Amino acid sequence: MIPTGDSGYRGGAPIKESTTPENEHNNNIVLFPKTLDYYQIQLTVMLENERYGEAMKLLHFLLQCQGQEERHYDEWRALLEWLQAAFPQYEETSPAILEEREEEEEISEEDMARQHARMKLEQDDGYADKMLRTVMEEPLSEQTMLALEQLAYLDLPKIDEALTSWLKDKSLHPLLQFRVLQTLRRRGVQGMILFTRGEEQVEVEIDTVPLRPEEFPLQIVQILERVADQTEVHEPTLFYFAQELWIQYVMAVYGTRDYVSMLEENDSMTDIWAAALHMTVADSLGGSHDEENTRSMYAVTGAMRFRLEQAYRSMKQFVSAGLDG
Repeated sequence: MIPTGDSGYRGGAPIKESTTPENEHNNNIVLFPKTLDYYQIQLTVMLENERYGEAMKLLHFLLQCQGQEERHYDEWRALLEWLQAAFPQYEETSPAILEEREEEEEISEEDMARQHARMKLEQDDGYADKMLRTVMEEPLSEQTMLALEQLAYLDLPKIDEALTSWLKDKSLHPLLQFRVLQTLRRRGVQGMILFTRGEEQVEVEIDTVPLRPEEFPLQIVQILERVADQTEVHEPTLFYFAQELWIQYVMAVYGTRDYVSMLEENDSMTDIWAAALHMTVADSLGGSHDEENTRSMYAVTGAMRFRLEQAYRSMKQFVSAGLDG
């Protein structure tokens, strides 16, 4: 899993938020492989959406289930401990936190995160350096993204310089690049930044980087809505995975030529990207797709076929690259 930022469209094709199991007597529950995969996906979505309280509840639930490989329990336990240490304000089982929430109902989650970061810095003046090392030196993981979340609220100018230089000078996973951009925006950094994504030079205005899916341009949402129109009723599984792939892919190509092409205000480009998304997810689920049928479904004519192949190839490369992209 890789947490990649906020997830959850709020338009005509919303990414549906799941509910966390509330059965408190789960010791006899055995998760089947498909069920385990489903919960792993939900955990990723919760972390992407910064729903840390729900993620903790789900981890508590998973740790009570039986029959899984020991490595799963070790990963869940380590992640839960990290979340509890980094975000105690989201631990709903803490009486002290519940009382504090009642007294400070008006305070926003962002303010709470900022206060927590300030408190950690007061307790340890090397805290910022520890978070920077977690981000820059340790393997890419949930902890990387959680450390970036902490860095967003630490009031130290050197963090801006460190993250900006790292983004410019290092070859990073595109999703990590996007999360760094989001962190810089949350920190109030403004202006243009030039960096390399693959072999392409990308220039981005930091203070316009979307922090939530609904901040992306309407054209981005409309592409997913086109897929919803074709799949939501008759192929709900395909649509579910299309939602997950689309938000990650859009973040990964943000600012590139592919991203700019999505913003062209014509129905043809919407159809092309929707068809490419459909084909890519179909490949992932069934191993192949019927290109002619898909092109017909999205009204992609012969003249548009070359551009469809380019979009499809770009998405396939992203899926194939995984964490090493």
